Formats: sequence, structure tokens, C-alpha cells
Amino acid sequence: MSPLRVTRTLPEDATDAALRADVLNGLTATPKTLPPKWFYDARGSELFEEITELPEYYPTRAEREILTARSGEIADASGARTLVELGSGSSEKTRLLIDALTALEVYVPVDVSESALTQAGRALVAERPGLTVHALIADFTGQLALPETPGPRLLAFLGGTVGNLLPAERAVFLARIRRLLAPGDALLLGTDLVKDEGVLVRAYDDAAGVTAEFNKNVLAVVDRELDADFDPDAFDHVALWDPEQEWIEMRLRSRVAQTVKVPALDLAVDFAAGEELRTEVSAKFRRDGVSAELAGAGLELTHWWTDSEGRFALSLSVAR
Repeated sequence: MSPLRVTRTLPEDATDAALRADVLNGLTATPKTLPPKWFYDARGSELFEEITELPEYYPTRAEREILTARSGEIADASGARTLVELGSGSSEKTRLLIDALTALEVYVPVDVSESALTQAGRALVAERPGLTVHALIADFTGQLALPETPGPRLLAFLGGTVGNLLPAERAVFLARIRRLLAPGDALLLGTDLVKDEGVLVRAYDDAAGVTAEFNKNVLAVVDRELDADFDPDAFDHVALWDPEQEWIEMRLRSRVAQTVKVPALDLAVDFAAGEELRTEVSAKFRRDGVSAELAGAGLELTHWWTDSEGRFALSLSVAR
């Protein structure tokens, strides 16, 4: 096998079809919703990188702190010869793991972006002779098939992205993950933790307004891809904490009564003044809850690491 291999399991038109379905279903639902994955076009990805550097946004720094301090322990506990990463993007943080995994032979990054995968893959094989990178262009929220690689395997899902799934969706997702793993393989999962409401809200509503621009970017994506006429300036960014569900919700609140047309879907959508469109749920977790959800999928939590301030956790669970 060559040091870099790229396999596409996502059909060329899958992204367009998924966007159309999500916009049609979400804008005709009550309440209206759009999934957070549509934030991330080129501009949205740039904005998110800016967000990770903001003083209010702690998750990226907290997770990097854990990886810096604990990658050796993660490597020893997993003994992984294959590392699979879901939603790998630039694979920046993953380099800490790759450096620590002394037995590592194959890295399998999984992402919908071919350009991100290819760029990161080329850099890794140049930096690390002997490492094989088998990149998968795939949507990890659907059915996923992994290439044949040596075990044990460590599957990493970092960044707290699992919190963007609703509880029922998480159960389905974790069950699918378990089916990808053989006994003795492990899951490394990043989860943001429940904490002070003010800290949480500020992380999603920063003073510089970067997150507000990021939130509104989903409207720009729908405008560009589906010829819609959303006016981002006609919506306000909203971030609030739901203490019962223990999650942050990001919403866009219509400043006026308006009708938005989406010609590609032959759709006209009425918004009342003050009506809100939900764009993201970001669940926050407690250790007992994480352990229970993993156990429900057939995974046993064996290790739990947090940053020095207890804001974020990485957990290692083993397939039984």
C-alpha cells in the first residue's frame, strides 16, 4: 500500500442531496431547525478556527491540554496499531496522539472534505516515514465501513462534537461505532462537561461577535447553494443554556416578520417577528452519564481524563 491512499465512500452528489433534504425538512418543521454541519463551508471553517482562539472558547484549549499531558497514557492503554479519527479536518491535535502511539502503523482520517483529508494526509506521510494514511471521504454520521487494518484499533472522536447529537441520535451513533470495533479495540471520546452557565453562554456568544457570524453563515450557505434569499442581518444570534436538558442551544431570531424564498426547493418560509430557528444543540456531560451511554452501546469506560480546571474530558472505553 502506498503511504497515502484516499477512498471515497460518499457519492459526488451526496452533499447537495443532504443539504436539500435538511433544509426542506428543517424549515418546514415546528420549531424550525437547520443542522450545524452546514456551518462548515470554507468561510465557516475559517470562522470556527477563529472561535477556537477566542478567550471565551475553552474546549479546544482544554482538550489540547489533556492530549499534551495524557497521550502517552492513552497510547499505553490502547496499544493501537491503527488510529481512526472521525471528523479529522486538519488532523492538528491528532499529531499529539500519533507521536505517542509508538506501535502505530495506519492512520485512517474520516471527513467529508477531500481537500482537508488530502492536505493533512500528505503532510503526515512526509513528516512520518513508515506511517500509512488511508483517508476516507465519508459521512461518519451514517453507515461507515472501515478498511482492513491491523488491530488493536483506536477510534478517536474529539472536540466534543458528539454533543451536537440529540440523545436518541447519540445512542444510534454509539451503537454504530461499537459495530466497527472488534473486542479489545477502543474509543477515545471528547466531551464538554457541565459547568457554570455564564462560562457556557460566553463560549457560544463571544464579545467580538465571531460566533454570531459563524451562526449566520449557515444562512449564507443556504443562499449560495439553494438560491435562497435569507438576509443574515435580519436575524440575531442567540445562545442560551437549557438547564433541564443540560445543553447550549444556538438559534437565529428573526428581527422582523418576513418570508424567505428557497427557489431550488420551490419553498417559501414565513418567519414571525421574534421567531427562532435552531441551528445547534451542544450537550454538556457528566461522567456517570457518559459511562451509561457508552455501556448502552456495549462499550466499557476504563479511563477518564480532564483538563486542570475540569472543563472538558477525554474518555477511553473498550469494546467488550
